[in-house]
Amino acid sequence: MFAALSEKLTLVLKNLASRGVLTEEAVTEGLREIRRVLLEADVSYELTRTFTERVREKAVGVAAIKAVNPGQQLVKIVNDELVHLLGGAQAPLAFASVPPTVILLVGLQGSGKTTTAAKLAARLKREQKAPYLVAADVYRPAAEEQLRQLGGRVGVEVFGSGSLVLGESPKTQHLTPKTDVVTIVKAGIAAASHARARTVIVDTAGRLQIDEEMMSELKRLKEAVGPHEILLVADAMTGQDAVRIGQGFHQALGITGVILTKLDGDARGGAALSIHGVTGAPIKYVGVGEKVEALDVFDPARMAGRILQQGDVVALVERAQQTIDEQAAGKLAKKVVSKRGMDLEDFLSAMRQVQNMGPLSSLVGMLPGVNAKMLKGANVDDKRIKHVEAIVLSMTPEERRRPEILNGSRRARVARGSGRTVQEVNTLIKQFDQMKKMMKGFGGMMKGFGRKGLG
Repeated sequence: MFAALSEKLTLVLKNLASRGVLTEEAVTEGLREIRRVLLEADVSYELTRTFTERVREKAVGVAAIKAVNPGQQLVKIVNDELVHLLGGAQAPLAFASVPPTVILLVGLQGSGKTTTAAKLAARLKREQKAPYLVAADVYRPAAEEQLRQLGGRVGVEVFGSGSLVLGESPKTQHLTPKTDVVTIVKAGIAAASHARARTVIVDTAGRLQIDEEMMSELKRLKEAVGPHEILLVADAMTGQDAVRIGQGFHQALGITGVILTKLDGDARGGAALSIHGVTGAPIKYVGVGEKVEALDVFDPARMAGRILQQGDVVALVERAQQTIDEQAAGKLAKKVVSKRGMDLEDFLSAMRQVQNMGPLSSLVGMLPGVNAKMLKGANVDDKRIKHVEAIVLSMTPEERRRPEILNGSRRARVARGSGRTVQEVNTLIKQFDQMKKMMKGFGGMMKGFGRKGLG
């Protein structure tokens, strides 16, 4: 996420921070570099100019202060201005005092609206907000069916034109699948109220580009149902195009927030850094993967910290809380401190839990001080986990429980079965033995502290 932007910006600030005395000339030179880095990241020219001017105003005073490290102070100024550029503070969803809260998702075709609708429903379900999905795209073939499948995966009910035909609405009507969108959404909200849903997420139709017909339909929908939130779903990979699209939707509808998708990809950062400044609408969520759990709350302060390689441990903990099976984790903890210790079955289970948290590179990137170069040097590759999984699955249950019985011939068989080399099998078993000893040592310490605590 923002690898190039993060690496270049951090390098400029590091060079400035390393100077004993920060002169006005050095600040000017540094800001010139920062301007170049932001423009390369596809941040709008106007916002880049405003950003560097705000930093200059604050930095000039800092340069004259001798009692503090001016370089470090400049890093703080840039961090604070990044937070300001990204929205200043976290912007939660606005929930209605009397349910249900109606949330319209709008955006161009291909931005990921339907998948995002399911991700948002999954998140609201975890937060006990009782979500309900409404499929309001009557133009794209199988759009409703796609949402129904995604809704089934997250355990959330879906209402669409097919529901009206089948008489699933509280007011049964015989209507065709091409029923007017406003009628579908109104019936969907009524059905959601009947089902005691607290939030209704409406997946509206997208187009390949903004057109008058599309906006006219969305305006009618807004007037008819009075949504509490209108969230623009924008593809972070499109850079300044996402900002232009955001402006178009905001002028027509008055969007209340933004969800940026595909932020786990090779996004340069321009959309994230520009869209709030241009539209005034806060970024509320970011999509960081393909799984339904991969939707994070957007926090400007934490995102600025990640861009400046200060990490985001809070997000890492939240991701773990969402995806890790507490029962399985508790079982593993008991095995670690047991006399026999963990085995390869436990190792495989733990590895799968880590996989559920998302791509390894994104997880490691949440740790403070980890930069793009370090990630490349560490060769963080999710395929390696698949290789390890293949090796472990090629063992018999007995071999997983008792790795010590894996002699030469057994290891050769495991290598053939997994499509890996004997050397890789040997390396895995060696690393597992080392980890087992280390974890058992920690387990012993924990038991010792427990006894002390009991007096």
